[in-house]
Amino acid sequence: MAEIEIPDPHEVKEKAENPFTRQIALFVAVYAVGLAVASFGGHNAAKEMMMAKQEEANQWNRYQSKSTREALYRNEIWKLEEEEKAGPLPPFKAALLKKYRDEERRMKEDKKEIEEGDKGARHHQQVVALMQRKDPYFDFAEVGFQLAIVMASVAMLAEKKWAFWASVAIGVASLLLTVNGFFLLAAVPGFEDAAH
Repeated sequence: MAEIEIPDPHEVKEKAENPFTRQIALFVAVYAVGLAVASFGGHNAAKEMMMAKQEEANQWNRYQSKSTREALYRNEIWKLEEEEKAGPLPPFKAALLKKYRDEERRMKEDKKEIEEGDKGARHHQQVVALMQRKDPYFDFAEVGFQLAIVMASVAMLAEKKWAFWASVAIGVASLLLTVNGFFLLAAVPGFEDAAH
């Protein structure tokens, strides 16, 4: 069985008082905050994407229902119009023909509203596309912040400045990816292509 080595309290105190170690600890805290923000952005984008996909599906289901009803009204209109060719329709059938035409027109208007309205299917498609663009930035930022924390830990344990500066570079890149995930300031090649 391996023995657990207990660190020397003087060595621990010395490391804790080392300005380089304290600086790294501060950066690790910053990376952890960045990781939390990137994680929040990624989860939020995923949640909004799922909700928009569901609402888009609901809208297209409504659209299909209106299309079916429109087709049924159109069939009845054709039947009555064929009867009308043989001679004037009785008043109740003429009223029925007018009602069917009004309903067919209403179904067309409803379909247009469902498809193109402010909260229609196309709107939800655009929300899904937007969230699909944002999501990879958050994913890569999360991984980047985790790598920055690992590199900072290496720098702290091995007292290697190059590892610290590598963690800073990765942390800055991750911060930029996080900001871009929220605001889409620039399209990074390969990131948005992967979303589709």
